[in-house]
Amino acid sequence: MQYVPEPAQQLILCCSCGTAIPPNPANMCENCIRSEVDITEGIPKQATIHFCRNCERYLQPPTQWVACTLESRELLTLCIKKLRGLNKVRLVDAGFIWTEPHSRRVKVKLTIQKEVFTNTILQQVFQVEYTVSYQQCEGCARVMAQNTWKAMVQLRQKVPHKRTFMYLEQLILKHNAHKDTTNIKEARDGLDFYYTNRSHAVKMLDFIRSVVPTRSKDSEQLISTDIHNNTSNYKFTYSVEIAPVCRDDLVCLPPKLAQSFGNINPLCLCSRVSNNLNLIDPSTLTHAEVQNSLYWRTPFTTLLTSRELIEYYVFDVELLGPASGKRYALADVTVARSSDFGSNDTTFHTRTHLGRFLNPGDTVLGYDLSTTNFNDVNFDKLDAGRIPDVILVKKTYPNRRRKNRARHWKLKTLNKEEEELLPRKQEQARIEQDYELFMRDLEEDPEFRATVNLYKAEDGTTAGTKGTSTGMNLDDDEGADVQAANGDDDGEMEEEEEEEEDFPEVKLHELLEELNIQEGDHDDDEEL
Repeated sequence: MQYVPEPAQQLILCCSCGTAIPPNPANMCENCIRSEVDITEGIPKQATIHFCRNCERYLQPPTQWVACTLESRELLTLCIKKLRGLNKVRLVDAGFIWTEPHSRRVKVKLTIQKEVFTNTILQQVFQVEYTVSYQQCEGCARVMAQNTWKAMVQLRQKVPHKRTFMYLEQLILKHNAHKDTTNIKEARDGLDFYYTNRSHAVKMLDFIRSVVPTRSKDSEQLISTDIHNNTSNYKFTYSVEIAPVCRDDLVCLPPKLAQSFGNINPLCLCSRVSNNLNLIDPSTLTHAEVQNSLYWRTPFTTLLTSRELIEYYVFDVELLGPASGKRYALADVTVARSSDFGSNDTTFHTRTHLGRFLNPGDTVLGYDLSTTNFNDVNFDKLDAGRIPDVILVKKTYPNRRRKNRARHWKLKTLNKEEEELLPRKQEQARIEQDYELFMRDLEEDPEFRATVNLYKAEDGTTAGTKGTSTGMNLDDDEGADVQAANGDDDGEMEEEEEEEEDFPEVKLHELLEELNIQEGDHDDDEEL
């Protein structure tokens, strides 16, 4: 086999310095090309970015403000878009060069490529220094000028309790629907949300319509007009009214509306409130869904609310058939008022939808229709012989309440301004009672609490009442606590009673970890 040597590489001399180099279209070495051609020409080496110190956002031209952290991908994108002339070269790599956070300087290292001659590509690395200049954004400027809002959503519901707004508050927190609000104020019958942009208010309005039945009106107020460019400045107000029907309320449907739902019994319980009203007839398990638009065309009010619930003791339960679906079952129940024990032997026989949950010896909350007078036109049209004496609503757990133990879970609340109410002490006590009842609803109904976010409570705290560290008991349960504290025999016996086995305990996997970031944490780390 004959050896064939590889051909020697032909070299030429650089036309500038005379160095032997492989041939290329420029006939120049790399160093000479760099000295003769600067591909970074036309790209500024210094620039300015604007930063709002109040909201900690950067200006992305022309008018958008974005939130970025130092050395983040978002800030790098903003810095690169700030440079002119990059469209004429190819950007290969970009990254930050570390600077002191308080130096108001941001340095970016860029690597670019460009074809300088035919089939000759040159790559070069250079730095760009950005100066951070302080500038107020439009939203912060309005706040400083006491012109804090451009659009407002007034949310109202004319009911004697705040439980609807407590539930709506949890939905807002879960879906982060309040992120664009500048301020939230608490009113006597609801909440006020303030915005610096009309589109944010419309977005909040759409969210409220998707979770509760509402109707709304909008109005606008002229603030200023510029006749030279034909522009005007308005303030927009959206007044939203929530339907005055809440969960577990007793309602009486108008005859025509009841007939449209297949001749359902006009006396119904509100089982669920979403963007529509879900009703159930406790004597037949017939369900009806009242659409939002249908309700406001034929409105109806509540006969009794959860504040009028009375506790009954269950003597006998007779199931009438299999359960309907997974939740309810018809049953004939014999009950008596818990307050009648020791005074009379009055019992009531009624048909209820709670057959799956009730057993002899349980306690249940219900509405007493035998001793209640109603001023309602639809109720007066009902046949008196078909009106039950008692309508049972939900099972209660008295032994659980007597334990007076702290809950291991809690809820978050919106940061809102509270209204000055008179008398303050009575109003605060009423709000705390509503909050406790709302917490009990979450605790006793797994389907209801699945729609909100529950968080693990810190050690040594309790979620019993709003803004306090007291126990879980209110009203009738306070007497049992006092007896137990005094060492009475009755109190000790109640403490020894077993808890209800079917109590829907909040499981650990249903709770979320709360993330708390405090400024003091960094100082502690430095000391260590």
